[in-house]
Amino acid sequence: MPVPSSVYGHQGAPSCFDRIKVGFMMGFCVGMASGALFGGFSALRYGLRGKELFSTVGKTMIQGGGTFGTFMAIGTGIRC
Repeated sequence: MPVPSSVYGHQGAPSCFDRIKVGFMMGFCVGMASGALFGGFSALRYGLRGKELFSTVGKTMIQGGGTFGTFMAIGTGIRC
């Protein structure tokens, strides 16, 4: 029975760039989740509703995801 090829092709292990991409995506997801929580609570505390609420929470999610994703990618790159 043939052995299935891995996701990374024939090299077997992920490259450093692949690890950095995965680190960024993991950090981006965690940052988006924390941005939704913290941004949502702070926007509700300020009394925002409707369009302003979703706009503010969306901006906070993107900012948190980008920031945490960048730091996770840098940390992963240092470990390569």
